[in-house]
Amino acid sequence: MFLKSIKLLKENIPSSKKYPFSIPAISGMDELRLTSPVTFFVGENGSGKSTLMEAVAYQCGFNTAGGSHHLYNPRSSQSDLGDYIRLGWMPKVKNGFFLRAESFYQFASHLEELSEDPLSGDVFGAYGGKSLHEQSHGESFLSLFLNRFGSKAIYLLDEPESALSPSRQLTLLRVLHDLTKNGDTQFIIATHSPILLGFPDADILSFDDEQITKRTYEDTDHYQITKYFLENRERFLEELFKEE
Repeated sequence: MFLKSIKLLKENIPSSKKYPFSIPAISGMDELRLTSPVTFFVGENGSGKSTLMEAVAYQCGFNTAGGSHHLYNPRSSQSDLGDYIRLGWMPKVKNGFFLRAESFYQFASHLEELSEDPLSGDVFGAYGGKSLHEQSHGESFLSLFLNRFGSKAIYLLDEPESALSPSRQLTLLRVLHDLTKNGDTQFIIATHSPILLGFPDADILSFDDEQITKRTYEDTDHYQITKYFLENRERFLEELFKEE
């Protein structure tokens, strides 16, 4: 554990009506205490989880377009919330990575450009030795997890399941286990996946209900809806498709 807390600097907020402070979970935030090597952010789209994730990445010094400290898109290296939070470290680490699923293609293109510069060395060595554009979306994600991720670092993953099949989500769970078992690696993950949320002893912070609250795995909508659907598929679909 390195990152211990995320505090909203309320005294610096210009207006509660201005984005992102118009998001209830953000405006109502005070200080989040992180107590597990793996913390999940859950909530509906627009609930603020990705906004906070981006702000944490900004304060870590990562490119908010995705990646680590490489500045490959200056216009995407800012955060609406980043200057209004304070991170509590013990100790602070500089190593890590911000995976942003929606902009991973741009990150892969950045690596492609670097590889054409002879002074850049083996650019793809940390990604399985192969261009990310020459792999499927899911394969490129796994190459990142299996080759780029290591100990003594913090990793921020925004919806990593978007490119992963259920079996590959299980592979990611194994990566989380192997990297956190010695207590020297930390993950914060925004996700909708009931598979990833099943990681043992993780903290789950929900951004729904206009505040950030801690939930158990079984209390999440992700678990309850998936469980009900799998156990009552025909009835569920009959109700869903019923004509008014």
